[in-house]
This record gives sequence, structure tokens and C-alpha cells, in this order.
Amino acid sequence: MKPYQAILIRDCGEPMVPIPSDRVALVQPHPYQVLGAPYGDQSPYCLRSGVLAALLQAQARLQQRQPGWKIQVFDAFRPLAVQQFMVDRTYGEQVQARGWRAEALTTVQREAVMAEVIQFWAVPSDDPATPPPHSTGAALDVTLVDASGAAVNMGSPIDEVSPRSHPDHFAASSVAIEQRFHAHRTLLNQVMAAAGFCRHPNEWWHFSLGDQLWAWQRQQETGRQDFLAHYGRASVDLWVQ
Repeated sequence: MKPYQAILIRDCGEPMVPIPSDRVALVQPHPYQVLGAPYGDQSPYCLRSGVLAALLQAQARLQQRQPGWKIQVFDAFRPLAVQQFMVDRTYGEQVQARGWRAEALTTVQREAVMAEVIQFWAVPSDDPATPPPHSTGAALDVTLVDASGAAVNMGSPIDEVSPRSHPDHFAASSVAIEQRFHAHRTLLNQVMAAAGFCRHPNEWWHFSLGDQLWAWQRQQETGRQDFLAHYGRASVDLWVQ
């Protein structure tokens, strides 16, 4: 259990709404759908209405800083089945990257791989008290595109399981291109934070507002213990028809 999962949830009941592709950029086709992730009839490009409003505020701030640039949403909502699909896939990739065979792993090896995976992926939970952040409609993975629509180089791809994914990995670098990577990550964080989002401690691309992780981070930042999660797992009846 991660520390933030102890945060109490009092879901405010906000609806899930689609992210407008004319206001922010969306990765098309969706990366996990291409892999065969089981979304069914639920769109990955949906958020709670209050979270979407904050995202559009962040986009407006980005326009003030870098005219023509857009926030690009890589991923937002994930059903639990998709979360499990991606955890299993990432686990398999990490086993393969080590040159191991899944069926021959020792207990120590399995635990070592999973420890690395869960730095970046929340283990799916059916318990309504501990939903994965992306299953709440309050978390999203984002990057930047410039005025021509080209991806801004952030120094590592989204979902990379490596130290390069940590937000401040390039902060102390004296290499010019790596300084640029850090500047891009800082810009993204600044516009998102100004709209109320908190960035994941291990991932430059993951931001949330109102979920358990967000509330836990706000507690750590302020020393106040009265931050609660506004959003729990998004149920089917929250979708705007």
C-alpha cells in the first residue's frame, strides 16, 4: 500500500466529460488502445469536469508563455482492466529487458521487477478506498507540442521505466540540450501547478487534481492534514450522456 492510499475519499460526484480536441492536443491514435488495452466503450480521453476546467486553465497559461504551444494529452481515464493490462505488459517488458524468462523467475527476481514497475504504475484495486489515480478521472499524462504541432523534446518518452523519468533528472546537468529538457519539464509543471495540479514525484508527465495522490502531496507541501480526495473511482453513472 502506498502512503497516499490512506487518504480519505469524499467523492463530489462531478461527471466525467470528454476532453475537447480543439482546445488541447490529443495523441491519436491512443497509445494503449493500439496495444489492445480493453477500454470497451469508455474513452480514455475523459476527465472529471472540474479537472478538465483546470486543464483548460493550464492551457491558457501556456499560451501566455509560449504562443501557439499546446498541452498534449497522452492518456487520461483508465478502467481497472486497462490498468491491469498495462501493469502486466510493463512487468513483462522489464523481465524481457533483463534477459530473464517469466516462467523461470525466482521469488526475489519477481519482487525486484515488480518493485521497479510500481514506481511508475499503480497496482489495480477493486477496493473503492484505494482506486488507481487514472481510474478516478482526476489524473492525466501530458506533454507539450509546439506551434507547428511537433512534439517538444522532454528528454525521455512517457512511460519509460528509468531514472530519466524522474522530473528533476536533468536539473543539475551542464549539457545544453539536457538543460533544455529540464526547462521544458519545468514549463509544463509551472502551467499545470498554477491551475492546481500536482506532479507525480517519479514521473515528469503525470499530473492530478483532487485524487488521493494530490491530497497526500498537498498535505506534505503544507503540513496540513485536512486535505481529502474529491474524486474516487469513476463509476459508469458519472458519464455525461
